Amino acid sequence: MASPPVKKACDACHRRKVRCSGEQPCTNCGSTNLQCTYLAVPQKKGPKGSRAKVISEIRHTQRRASPDQNTPAFGREASSFNFNSPPTSPYTRNAALLSQETIVNCIDFYFTNMCTTAWILSRQFLLDSASSQLLDDPELYCLTASLCAFVLVQPGMNLAVAPSSRYHGEPPQNRYGYAKMLLDDIIRVRKNINYIESPTLISVQVSFFLFSCYFGLENQNTCWFHLREAVTLAQIMGMHEESSYLAGDPIEKVYRRRTYWLLLVTERAYAMERHRPLTLHPTIELPTPINAQEEEVITGFIYLISLFRCIDDQFMALWNKATTNCSAAWLSQLQQQLTDALPPKLKTTESQVADVRVTLHWLRIMVWQLSITHGFLSSTSQHASMTFKYPIEVAKDLIEDIKSLSMNSMELHGIGLIEKIFDVACTLADVISCVPLSSSTESNEQAPHDYLDAFLNLISQLRGGASRYLPLLITKISENVPSMAGRPGPTRMSITQGYAGASDNLPTPSPPHGMQYITSSAMGTFGLDRQHQAGPVVDTYSPSTQGSDTIPTPSHVVTSPSIYPAGAGHEAQVQRSQMPLLLPRSIPTNMVTSLDGQTC
Repeated sequence: MASPPVKKACDACHRRKVRCSGEQPCTNCGSTNLQCTYLAVPQKKGPKGSRAKVISEIRHTQRRASPDQNTPAFGREASSFNFNSPPTSPYTRNAALLSQETIVNCIDFYFTNMCTTAWILSRQFLLDSASSQLLDDPELYCLTASLCAFVLVQPGMNLAVAPSSRYHGEPPQNRYGYAKMLLDDIIRVRKNINYIESPTLISVQVSFFLFSCYFGLENQNTCWFHLREAVTLAQIMGMHEESSYLAGDPIEKVYRRRTYWLLLVTERAYAMERHRPLTLHPTIELPTPINAQEEEVITGFIYLISLFRCIDDQFMALWNKATTNCSAAWLSQLQQQLTDALPPKLKTTESQVADVRVTLHWLRIMVWQLSITHGFLSSTSQHASMTFKYPIEVAKDLIEDIKSLSMNSMELHGIGLIEKIFDVACTLADVISCVPLSSSTESNEQAPHDYLDAFLNLISQLRGGASRYLPLLITKISENVPSMAGRPGPTRMSITQGYAGASDNLPTPSPPHGMQYITSSAMGTFGLDRQHQAGPVVDTYSPSTQGSDTIPTPSHVVTSPSIYPAGAGHEAQVQRSQMPLLLPRSIPTNMVTSLDGQTC
């Protein structure tokens, strides 16, 4: 029986005046490798002409058109799309939103200052493509725009960048508002890219930069979504399998490997702060430098990888309370692994020394918190890491490691490094308030409250620290150590695992009225020298203080609570003044012991 006639021929068969089978694709389009569409508007009949010539014309037109002609060109309304005149470019962009000058400035800042992540991209490739390919490549535009947005939310960013004079509409009031405009535009452009079904290395990198931007803007749910998106795209591409690096462009394989390890380290750091599960594992070989100029930077990142390889699924299961099966010996061994992960002298850049050293001591504190959660601490333990006073030793080591570093080397790591310092300082404050300290044993060195005083001084000077974390730490100290001295006698210790992300939905508390903190002149200023930094700076990583060009004075006495605005723009903060100060209330009392071994 003959098949019923097709009611409407596809565009190519209609143009060629041949019988259409009605399939998808139809027989004719399949044999000639043409796109089988039904978009053409019927027109008056005309001469048939040469069918071979018609096929050539159709193929030429389809090559010039968008790969998916069912999707209107970017930036144009569907109602104005002319199906008989397909666009010559897959998308159009508003060049006024992201000017060439802004792109070049942001790329220069990124590769000059952001050494922790800069090595996943090629500077020359970005500069070349920014001037020649952005109009034709939407994915490349998304990468460039996301990098620019990432630069704009950095606390040390002081470049004069903004949409050009050709931009029409309400101008952004500050660089955070401008970054948000770029992020919205990236999300809009990505809707026209099939990056999920056919991901590329650029797709993964764009998602990573989106995570970094939203983290800086304090949108924790959104940034977590994009981090998992980047991880998922990397797994779709097989970046977690060493076999995927056997073929392909040698240079691209280098950047793919680096991007994978960056995602692994980032996921583990974020998972610890926000109690998230792990997805990536160290299943491929370590990254390598392309030339001698990259050796220091890559070596510094390998130090970070060595630290975070100690934080595995077993640790995260305990950290997230998915299991309670661990021993004091295992935790003590983990502390030793962290210490052994690094050589005595780090052969890398000053900025990466700051990142690696702060991360090491932060991880030591996190493992110690896990030890107290499981009731393994004792004043008589032979291992220092299993005693109540261990955070004092960690604080001393951290201050010793960073006191000779420049302020700029720490500020370049943004809010992530400040959160780690804040976690260490909060734990130290709890130990000072709960653990009796003998003055005789501390006579030859600085007292623990001097270390806490040094953290106050440091956080007050770091851009993003004074406006966001200093009021939290001041509130913590005012309630725990109002006189910067420990309370006599054993008290119940209650530890929150990872202060910075323990409760993201509560507002930032205002510091107590009249609260003062006195910095220790012996601790110095951690290499701070603002007078030698050119251009206006913004002490913030928080959208609530965006647009300000003032530097909070790191004076020795801070008394005005109005300096630290609370509430607006701080949805991701923790009202720690109303939190139990160390372990959660749900932990049984028999898991917490006093210094003499008695249950508190």
